Amino acid sequence: MEVRLVEEYRGEMLENVHSGHICIVNDNRSVVYRAGNPNHVTYLRSSGKPFQAIPFFVNGTDRHYPFNEKELTILTASHRAEPFHVEALESIIAKTGLQEQSLVCHPTYPLNISASRTLIAAGSPQRKLYHNCSGKHLGVLALSFHKDYSLSDYWHEDHPVQREIIATLAMMAEIDQSLITLGTDGCGFPVFAMPLNHLATAYLKLACPDLIENKEVREAVTKLTRLMNRHPEMVSGTGLICSALNSDDNIVAKGGAKGVYCFALKKERLGIALKVLDGSEDEWPIIAASVLKQLGYDNHTTIEKLRQLAPAAIYNDNNLVVGRNEAVFNLQPL
Repeated sequence: MEVRLVEEYRGEMLENVHSGHICIVNDNRSVVYRAGNPNHVTYLRSSGKPFQAIPFFVNGTDRHYPFNEKELTILTASHRAEPFHVEALESIIAKTGLQEQSLVCHPTYPLNISASRTLIAAGSPQRKLYHNCSGKHLGVLALSFHKDYSLSDYWHEDHPVQREIIATLAMMAEIDQSLITLGTDGCGFPVFAMPLNHLATAYLKLACPDLIENKEVREAVTKLTRLMNRHPEMVSGTGLICSALNSDDNIVAKGGAKGVYCFALKKERLGIALKVLDGSEDEWPIIAASVLKQLGYDNHTTIEKLRQLAPAAIYNDNNLVVGRNEAVFNLQPL
């Protein structure tokens, strides 16, 4: 049964309720805290991107091409096509010889409002490169090119890279591959669904790669997560939760569409996966801040960054306080 995670008040009247589920696992892969159902099944959406990037590193593609750290980090990203994102993406294309038209994702304008307005004002067209998943796509294309796999069907679930991705994810999540439900994501890639406890386990291993038995995967994850911490702005964009959490060297974090968010704590050796059932993302910082506070997390700067992203006070267009947001869940120990 879901629980109320966040309540929104307009004046003193409850206007909106955001319900969902939270699951936290320890390094024994046991659920140690929950709010709602820790076995709730959800699509990973873009929270799966770090796992989709692992084969790129396992196969040495990062050593095959002269990519810099920012270019490597954007392979995990739901970027907003800010100028520094576009610079990295265009550099990947130049260094690999890949063609932008090879991307199966649809042309669009940047998700970053300022970047989008600038391009529209200049009369610039939409581009596939501006799609928030283009870094992930270029990573799979680069790996396919490196391994001499076909490029025309790189997005299909039967492609060798896609088969390696789902096998890697199953290993990280400690779930039988046959139990992972497949769908199609907005960008055209396969998208995976699994219970939150397995998703939390997968994120735990991102933060604690010593739990990964396979040496090549362990080394790839160590490299990948180090990049996410060094260049958090490449994982999403300016003023967003992924940038705030990954700027903390003790945390690995990534969100996905329709309300799924995941992060893990290295020192505490905990993996966290949550789902807001109405698909909203605005509540992520509020929920994550409350999770960290309830866990007694000692980096108060990180918690404060989250609170700044989603203040408790709700302001109207005239900058007057007209309501408030409240995290109302309590983590239940198991």
